[in-house]
Amino acid sequence: MNKPLEGLLVLEFCQFLAGPSAGLKLADLGARVIKIERPNTGDACRQLSIKNFFVDEDSLLFHTINRNKESYAADLKNLEDLEKLKKLIGKADVMTHNFRPGVMEKIGLDYDNVQKINPKIIYGAVTGYGNDGPWRNKPGQDLLVQAVSGLTFLSGVDVDGPVPFGLSVSDIMCGNHLVQGILAALIKRAKTGKSVLVEVSLLESILDVQFEVLTTYLNDGGKLPDRSGAKGSAHAYLSAPYGMYQTQDGYLAMAMGNLPSICAIINCDISDLYVEAGSAFENRDKLITRLAETFMKKDTKTWVNLLEGHGIWCAEVLNYQTATTLSTYKNLQIEQELGLSNGKKIKTTVSPIRIDAEKLFAVKPAPKLGIDTVEINKEFEIG
Repeated sequence: MNKPLEGLLVLEFCQFLAGPSAGLKLADLGARVIKIERPNTGDACRQLSIKNFFVDEDSLLFHTINRNKESYAADLKNLEDLEKLKKLIGKADVMTHNFRPGVMEKIGLDYDNVQKINPKIIYGAVTGYGNDGPWRNKPGQDLLVQAVSGLTFLSGVDVDGPVPFGLSVSDIMCGNHLVQGILAALIKRAKTGKSVLVEVSLLESILDVQFEVLTTYLNDGGKLPDRSGAKGSAHAYLSAPYGMYQTQDGYLAMAMGNLPSICAIINCDISDLYVEAGSAFENRDKLITRLAETFMKKDTKTWVNLLEGHGIWCAEVLNYQTATTLSTYKNLQIEQELGLSNGKKIKTTVSPIRIDAEKLFAVKPAPKLGIDTVEINKEFEIG
């Protein structure tokens, strides 16, 4: 299978998650991604672990984000190494970095200088809070960005404090936005023959993720999100029955639906709480509590079968152990196995994109630090 980005050369001056996750997606789509790393230590993510998992001397997290890439070791403070990198930049299609504002300017690899080296380069820059403004030098870390974006007051109930996402949602979405920008820039370059600057920030990405609820806030007289006081409510701005409900043996998720129809199906009397359509939000907490009392009377599968039989949108709530055993999970080919240099293998996820009905499986695992340096020097005659 010929992947759509084959022949595209990407230089990744990035570490941790946002920038490297963009490189991962470009590599899955066929681009050749060369990861520029510090000698001896490399990407700091090599030693940043989740649950203390290390595989083949690097963290499992590093392996997760950096499959299908090559590793080139270079010291950006070393003039000889810097000259080699400039030659490599001259042959690249795309260059990405996530250094703090001012760092690339100091070593002469900012956009203006790189344009002189390569007038057709696509230059992608990731920051925490943008290149300008009072927060430009603050650390762009996912949890901190969640904290200042308002996101943490969308989950949980009204008596909870802030509730952060259980994953690096700012980093992940910023990486996605960087890829979108790069792909758009490649189209623009094809039309103009000129370089393009693509800039994204963690804060802008996580604010964009909230576009629905932020738009509501901006047009609602500045009222804060109204988190429910009833356990299980899943959205600060949506009415009953939207949420999750405990059953005799597990949990049930309910999406949007006609509340009187649903209550008729499950035999739940809400006549004292539901007068007209607006009652579904005005009396949201009491309605959710009433529904919760009813759903506790039977097991999850009974409720799902009953509701789905009437065309109501609902689902059993699963954990990883149950979700990964589903036939749907297996049919989607969500997993792939990568062979490491030490003979061991790891399982990880696959790109969610299909091209011409084919999945984009990886061809190689994350690289050892600097393992491709010598060969790249020879190939591009920069030794």
